Amino acid sequence: MANKISRRDFFGCSAALGGAALLSSSPILTSCSGGSSKMVPLKKKGEYYIPVLADKADPGRELKVGLIGCGGRGSGALHNVLNAADGIIVHALGDVYEDRLNDVRAMLQRDRGIEVPSENCFIGFDAYKKVIDSGVDMVIVTTPPLFRPYHFQYAVEKGIHCFLEKPIEVDAKGYRMNIATARQAQAKGLAVICGTQRHHQRTYVEAYDLIQQGMIGEITGGNVYWNQDQLWYRERQQGWSDVEWNIRDWVNWTWLSGDHIVEQHVHNIDVFMWMAGGITPIKATGFGSRFRRVTGDQYDNFSIDFEFENGVRLHSMCRQINGCDNKVGEIVHGTKGVWSSFDHAIKDWNGNVLWAYNHAENEAKFAQHDPYTLEHVDWVNHIRKGEPLDEATLCAQSSLAGIMGRESAYTGKEITWEAMSASELDLMPANIESGVLDLASYKVPVPGDK
Repeated sequence: MANKISRRDFFGCSAALGGAALLSSSPILTSCSGGSSKMVPLKKKGEYYIPVLADKADPGRELKVGLIGCGGRGSGALHNVLNAADGIIVHALGDVYEDRLNDVRAMLQRDRGIEVPSENCFIGFDAYKKVIDSGVDMVIVTTPPLFRPYHFQYAVEKGIHCFLEKPIEVDAKGYRMNIATARQAQAKGLAVICGTQRHHQRTYVEAYDLIQQGMIGEITGGNVYWNQDQLWYRERQQGWSDVEWNIRDWVNWTWLSGDHIVEQHVHNIDVFMWMAGGITPIKATGFGSRFRRVTGDQYDNFSIDFEFENGVRLHSMCRQINGCDNKVGEIVHGTKGVWSSFDHAIKDWNGNVLWAYNHAENEAKFAQHDPYTLEHVDWVNHIRKGEPLDEATLCAQSSLAGIMGRESAYTGKEITWEAMSASELDLMPANIESGVLDLASYKVPVPGDK
């Protein structure tokens, strides 16, 4: 056991090291097994992906982009890709509702001097097909998450590169669709990125690289948080059908968003699974409740215990309630130390700093620090180089982990990965285009209620 501490030995052992905070270029290494400085990697170099985080994408052929879903995140993603690269043409827009599309169209004209022709603006539930079929090279998919697997599947069938906002599914059917589509995308050499932007945030990427190299040893567990105020909501307006009200208020309805443990907290769950080498939970046990939400059928808070192989455990908590303390971030525990996003540092178990992100150095070195833009830099570079990229698989797995936590809280039952991934759970309503929903069936879940 010359260079490795096992989980069995971990709790009876501490690293022997002194020192102040150091940069990633000169980390202090230690081991309880005789003082060896060699790190034992979780994965070898070349077995995991580190993006090139350039300020801007390399120049290359002109690319036509289409937007499906003209809400705030959709308009933001258009700005991100236009900031990320030259030679990007906004070719087509699509949304279920005309006013949302017109908002984005007007924004592009006002802020960018870009005019999207009327013949390339599409309205309705089939607008996504028309955008994809309009001659685009790449598509940004920012509709409510329920629709993501269907839009992803159609885009890949047509050979289109995809940006998929997270989460990328809300149910087990969507998970299986996404895993299958991700495989097809890679077979076709497509570049697919997701809105889990921590994968392109320099503070996170540096830490990820060091964790894969073995700086914190074997992963033993972690804690992840997304606690914040209540998000926006929409009261029903005269003339809105059931479906239109729900879609315009989508972040508050489980069938559309997956509940906030999936829609928002997926970021933090994904960070842990990514940092730990792409592991998936065996089971989830948790609870949640509703106190103050105004619309919809969701919970206000969740607390979930995820169990992985080899006794690794993750505690996940999220909350959207006004007037409470906020906390957003992640902590990953290993046999040799701990990484925390709260100070972007790795410390041994005596609190000595092994590595700390050098903000000043990176501020001087780079002009672009926005991870929302950097993920589009990486996307465009892969497209122009003809290199495939698969972020959909891990995002689908992270989304399913959130779904497991949600279903455990809703039912009061332990939910396994095996059962959830094979489940018939499908939240898509029948005849959605009719506008009619059985709203009485969308009740706040009561655990233990058969």
